[in-house]
Amino acid sequence: MAAEPAASLPYRLTGHVGRRFVQAVEEFGYGAALLVESLYWIVAGHWLNQPVRLRVVAAEMIDIGVSAVPVVAILAFANGGMMALQGIYTLQDFGAQSQVIPGIAMSVTREFGVLIAGIVVAGRSGSAIAARIGTMNMSQEIDALRVMGIEPVRYLVAPMLLAMLVMMPVLAILADAMAVTGGGVITSLKLHMALPVYFDRALAELVPSDIGQGLAKSFVFGVLVVVVAAGNGFIARGGAEGLGRATTRSVVLCIAAIVVADMIFTLFLSR
Repeated sequence: MAAEPAASLPYRLTGHVGRRFVQAVEEFGYGAALLVESLYWIVAGHWLNQPVRLRVVAAEMIDIGVSAVPVVAILAFANGGMMALQGIYTLQDFGAQSQVIPGIAMSVTREFGVLIAGIVVAGRSGSAIAARIGTMNMSQEIDALRVMGIEPVRYLVAPMLLAMLVMMPVLAILADAMAVTGGGVITSLKLHMALPVYFDRALAELVPSDIGQGLAKSFVFGVLVVVVAAGNGFIARGGAEGLGRATTRSVVLCIAAIVVADMIFTLFLSR
C-alpha cells in the first residue's frame, strides 16, 4: 500500500504537465482572439455604429504613456550610465575605451531602450489593466455591458490597444535618447570627452535599421502587454485574493513575454 503513491507519481506528474500545457494553449488562443477582436473593432467599429472613442483613447494614452515618462526617463538614463561604466572598465584592458560609444549607441537603440520602456509599461499598465478588468468582471460589470449591447472588448480593450500602439514607440524613442545621454555623461566624465563629440560619434555609428528594429519591437511589446493583461483580467476569479493573483500573474507573464519576444527579434534581426 505504501508503494502505490510512489508508483503513481510519474502519472500524476505527467497529468500535471499535460494540464498546464493545455491551459497554456487555451490562454494563447484566448489572447489571439482578443487581439483579433480588438483590431476588428478598431477598423470596423465606425461602420457598425460602435466606434472606438478617441476621447477614451486619449485618456488611455495619458495613463499609459505620459504618466510613464518620468520613470522611463530615469531608468533609461541610469541604464545608459551603467552600460558606459561597464564598457569602459571592460575595454580599458585592451586600450579600446573609445569603442564604448558605438556599443552604447547600437545596444540602446536595438535592445535596451525599448526593453526598459516595455518592462516599465508592463509593470505599470499591465497590472492596472488586469486589475481594472478583473474588478469589473468580478462585480459583473462586464455582463452588464453585454446586456446593454456594448461589446466589452470594443469598450475596454480596443482603446487600450490603440493607445499602446501609439505610445510605446514614443516611450521607446524617449528611452533611447535618455540612455544615450546617460552613457554620454559618464563617458565624458571618464574619458574627458566633450558631449558634442560623443553624440557625433554615436550618431555616426547608427543606421536607420538600428532605430527601426527598436520601433518594431515596441509595437509588439505594446500588443503583448495589452493582450496578456486583459486576458488575465477577463479570466480573474475568486474575489480579492483571485484579483491579486491575476494582477501578479499579469505582470510576470507580460515581462516574460517581452523578454522572449525580444530574444526572438534579436535572433532574426541582428546584423
